[in-house]
Formats: sequence, structure tokens, C-alpha cells
Amino acid sequence: ESKRILDLMIHSIYTNKEIFLRELISNASDAIDKLYFRSLTDSAVGLNREDFFIKISLDKEARTLSIEDNGCGMTKDELENNLGVIARSGTLDFKNESDLGAQDDIEIIGQFGVGFYSAFMVSAVVQVVSRAFGEEQAHVWESEGPDGYTIRACDKDTHGTLITLTLKENEKEENYDEFLETHRITGIVKKYSDYIRYPIRMELQKSRLKEGSEEEYKSYTEEETLNSMVPLWRRNKSELTREEYDQFYKDKFYDYEDPLSVIHVKAEGAVSYQALLYLPAKAPYNYYTRDYEKGLQLYANGVLIMDKCADLLSDHFSFIKGLADSQDLSLNISREMLQQDRQLAAIAKNLSKKIKAELERLLKNERETYEKFFGEFGMQLKYGLYSGFGAHKEDLKDLVLYYSMAQKKLVTLQEYTDAMPQDQKYIYYACGETAAKIELLPQTERVREKGYDILCLTDDVDEFAIQMLREYAKKEFRSVSGDDIGIEDEQQQKDVQEKTEANKELLDFMKEALSGKVHSVQLSGRLSRHPVCLSTQGVLSIEMEKVLNAMPAQEKAQAQRVLEINAEHPVFEKLRKLYEQDQEMLKTYSALLYAQAQLIEGLPIEDPVAFSNEVSALMAKE
Repeated sequence: ESKRILDLMIHSIYTNKEIFLRELISNASDAIDKLYFRSLTDSAVGLNREDFFIKISLDKEARTLSIEDNGCGMTKDELENNLGVIARSGTLDFKNESDLGAQDDIEIIGQFGVGFYSAFMVSAVVQVVSRAFGEEQAHVWESEGPDGYTIRACDKDTHGTLITLTLKENEKEENYDEFLETHRITGIVKKYSDYIRYPIRMELQKSRLKEGSEEEYKSYTEEETLNSMVPLWRRNKSELTREEYDQFYKDKFYDYEDPLSVIHVKAEGAVSYQALLYLPAKAPYNYYTRDYEKGLQLYANGVLIMDKCADLLSDHFSFIKGLADSQDLSLNISREMLQQDRQLAAIAKNLSKKIKAELERLLKNERETYEKFFGEFGMQLKYGLYSGFGAHKEDLKDLVLYYSMAQKKLVTLQEYTDAMPQDQKYIYYACGETAAKIELLPQTERVREKGYDILCLTDDVDEFAIQMLREYAKKEFRSVSGDDIGIEDEQQQKDVQEKTEANKELLDFMKEALSGKVHSVQLSGRLSRHPVCLSTQGVLSIEMEKVLNAMPAQEKAQAQRVLEINAEHPVFEKLRKLYEQDQEMLKTYSALLYAQAQLIEGLPIEDPVAFSNEVSALMAKE
């Protein structure tokens, strides 16, 4: 049974072989913490925090990697119980038996007593030489894995533990030699154990100019500390400068630009944690693609657990980079996954509040910075409005910006409604490729003549998000291309209705002439100078149709298009005469007007050659 369990430990629990070094360093840190804790209550120990260390040594010829610490060490019985019994954690026993309450600088990492066995993923033989603090006799524990272990007495000059791994021979698909390279080991230490609170030292090969020479170098070795030890996020905010925050961000997340903003969080409560969040200045090249992987780095007691923990960030805040560190996480035995989502959910919920508060602060106090952020990531906030059937719209509606046709700048919905004339009932918007093109739309004429502002929606997601919001400050959103813009006075409505009834046969003829391309042809109450435009009936607009049809799907979306004719324009009189005198030519005019309306909307013409020929024929006829 023990053989089967150990085989499971070696081959199934851990997904990445390099994890073994993280686990052994964490165990060494725990051993030092135990002795350091004892030194706080027993002056006879005679050791200070500065006296402790972890040392890594490599021997390529012998194919060995060693990790040494000067922590509490183990007696023969402890070697038997802690290493000879799988999943028996001496560290967990220590945590249960000791009152660590107010000791902020004691960080016990291990819980399950299985991390040590990750060494067998890369080792043919594991040897542990240990001498407990206060004991004279040392012992060596040695094992080749599933076939058991031996313990015997040995000599060791000082207290602590020395673990020596004899690495496996290379296999067809496995290169164990990589763990004998200094650059590989330093990289693993920086990745996972950079914030272990004790120095992790290793002899590194260096070179320098020979004395008196300008070209000849000589090699030498020098012991260096590989880890940073105290993480930036655990220092007091008052001790840190913005330059230090920015440099940490650029080094940690490989960005060449300073972040726009920094959020430093320290929370205590049901789940205690610290977090360092950054708002990047630029969106990654793949941010709006499926390839982008969101998430914060997740640490447990300063040890990296996950490089991209997606559960810590809401999708609409996925642009945030940073990390979170907690000692209260319930991890599984490999420390690569969490056992309880509620702890993570509590952190994520609080971080969302912090991110929203920081964005609101920037919007209020640093408008230029916020608009720079919005230019990069604003679309993600708009997706957040729409996604989840509007589940987050209350949190996000005051963070989105739209270009104001009247004010010629980006405005919030609050700023739009604050500037509305007293008689304006609705929030008006228009959709198009750019704000400049939207300003040319005939549908905007009546709304602008009334002195009402129009929001220019230029992103694909905009109209979907607006429809999900439905209203803001009790003001309903209305599209200038919708079936009812709500600004016609009673007399205007009456005039349009009378003219429509008087010309019903003409309008019906034009509808038939367009062969089902439009839902109806009607006289317009929204046009002033232009002869024609397209509007829609129902929820689906022309812009929404464009977006949906750009997606891969078997069935294409079809908005209920309405061809609106300006009854005050000379073209309408021409249409009336043609209905009485030349209905074949009226069919041509109907097709031309519909094609013009399509061009205005940025829609493709079904047959541009026919359109060109018909225009040319009319020009020749005139």
C-alpha cells in the first residue's frame, strides 16, 4: 500500500517537476521558523533572524542537488515519523501545538507532509542528513523511493538538515540535467520562492578581468542570495514610493511602461490577505482575443501557488495585473489548486470593490488618465455591462464613456443627463463606424434641431450594452434610427399621418417594388433636409444586424428595415408623379433610394453594377 501511495505521490499529484524545489525550500523555511519561534521564547537558543539561511549546492559530476538549512533539524524518531510515514506533517503538528497568534514574522507553509516526496519526481536517491537543535547525534535517512528507506547514525557539525538528491538519468522525454544548471535553479527560486523570508544562497560562477589585463578574464565563484525575501506588498504603504511600485510592476510583469495606477490592499477578517494590483497603460496585443489569459498571481505565505488565478478577477476587470497573497487559503496537497472556492470568492469580491473604487477615483480626479485607460480597456467594461444578462450593469454603468455629439468629447451617462434640457425625455444615441460618420446620418437631423445631444456608439458591443441598460437616471435610451424617437409634436404627427394615408398606394407600391427588402416604406417625421433614410422596427437594429452577421453562423440576422421618405423633399413629389405616369421608372427610383439609404448606413449594395448603370441611365436621360 505504501508503495502504491508513493507512486501516486510521484506521478499524479504534481503536474510540474520543477515544483520539487519549491516544496523542499518551503520545508526548509518551516524548519527555520520553528527554531526562530523557539528563540523568541527561549534566550538559550542564542540565534537571531539574521543567523538563518537556506543553501543550494550543485555537483554536475556526482549529479547531485543539495538543499541545506540551519533550522530545528530532526531526531531519529522525527525522521521516522515525518519522512517514513507518508502524509504525516510535523509542521502541521507544530502549528496545532504552538500559539503563533501575534507572531507576524512566523510563516508556517507546510500542512500535508507530502511536499518532501515530490523530490522523487526527479531523484533516483534521496538522502536526508539531520541533527536536531540541542542534540549531539545526527542521523541520515536514505531512500530510493517505493522500496523503503534506511536510517542510521552519522556525524554532522551543526543543527539543521541537508537534503541531497541524486538525480535520475535522462530519459527519452525527460531531461533531468536541467536541474544541475545554475540559471535553471535561480529561475525556479525567483519564480516560486522569491519571497521566502530567509536568504536562499548559492555559489554562482562569475568572471572578471585579470589584474593588469584589458582583455583576459578569469572565472571565480561567489555566493549570492537568490531571493528578495521581503515582498514589496508586505511593506507599509508609507515606506514605498511610486517609483518603487512602478519598477516592481515592470520587473514582475515584463512591461516597459509605467502603470497608470496602483492599488495596494491589506485586508484582515474572515480571510486575511494582501494584494498589489496594477492598471496597465497599454492593452496587451492579444487582450481582446481568446488567447489572452486573465488572472492574478496567487501566493500562500509568499510562495507562488498559481501564476494565473482567473477566479480572483471578474471578467470585466480582466485587464488588471498583479498578485494576491494569503495565509488562509485551503490548498490541496499539491498546493496547485484550492480546496474551497468561498475563500477565493471572498477575496475576489473585495478586490472588485477596490478596483471599482480606484477607477471612480481616476474618473473624478484624474480625468486624462482615466480617458487614457478607457481608450485601451473601455470596451471590456462595455462587455461587462452586457454579459451575464446585465448582472454587473449597476457596478459599471457609471464607468463607461461615450462621445457626445454636442459636447465634442467623451462623457459619462451622468454627465449626459446632467446637461439635458428640461424638456428632453430620452437619452438619444446613434451607431456608426466613427463619430464623424455618425454626425452625417440623416436620422440625427430632428434630434439635433431640438437641441438634444446624441451619444455616438462606435464599438460593436455598444448597442447591445445600451439595450441591456434600458435606462439611466429614469431616462429611457432611444436610437435616432428606432421606430419612435419621441420628439414629434401632435401637429407634426397629424401631418405625417394624413400624408401617409393620402399616399398609401404609392408607399405600398414602393414596398412591393423592393421585393421584400424592407418591412415597410413610410413617410418620415425625423428627416429635415435629406430625402431618405433607413430605420428599423423592433429590438434588432441595423448595427446589431451587422455585428451578428459578422459572426460565424448558419442563419443570418435580419432587422426589420423601414425605408423612410422625407415628404417635404422635392424627391417625394417626383415619386408621386411617377406613380401616376411611369410606374416602371418608379421601381427604378425605389431601388435607387433604397441603395442610397444602404450607403448612408454603411451597408453593402447587393448589386453595385446595377446601381451604377441605373444612375448612369438617369443621368443620360436627364
